[in-house]
Amino acid sequence: MLCASCGSKESRVIDSRENDDGTAIRRRRVCESCGYRFTTYEQLKERPLVVVKSDKSLEHFDRDKLLRGLMTATKKRDVPMSRLNDLVDDVEQELRRMPRNEVRSKVLGDMVLERLREIDDVAYIRFISVYKDFKDIAEFQAALKGMK
Repeated sequence: MLCASCGSKESRVIDSRENDDGTAIRRRRVCESCGYRFTTYEQLKERPLVVVKSDKSLEHFDRDKLLRGLMTATKKRDVPMSRLNDLVDDVEQELRRMPRNEVRSKVLGDMVLERLREIDDVAYIRFISVYKDFKDIAEFQAALKGMK
């Protein structure tokens, strides 16, 4: 690790601690050349998740984009933000447990719909209407009938 003060590569760890949730390690270091003390953090690098769109293009999984879509679907509904964050966390964890780092957008959408349906029926219909790109009222009615 390069010293932030003199640029030397020689430093030693004088203290290590895990953060509260166990996802990172904080290390206090001292430069062997100049004695400057500094802190570094060690975190597990997650493998990137890639969404394969219907047109076969690839896009990095963006949890903020998913959250924005859910916020739009639940606008003016009594759904706490914490429920939406939990939904996104749950989906991301399931994606990370999959053996491949690529997921088809249809699979991702179905994962979201399955969870959203348990939270709010109106938000579910709003989300599915955008997700399925309904072309006419018949497709919308079919989705409503499927909810029964």
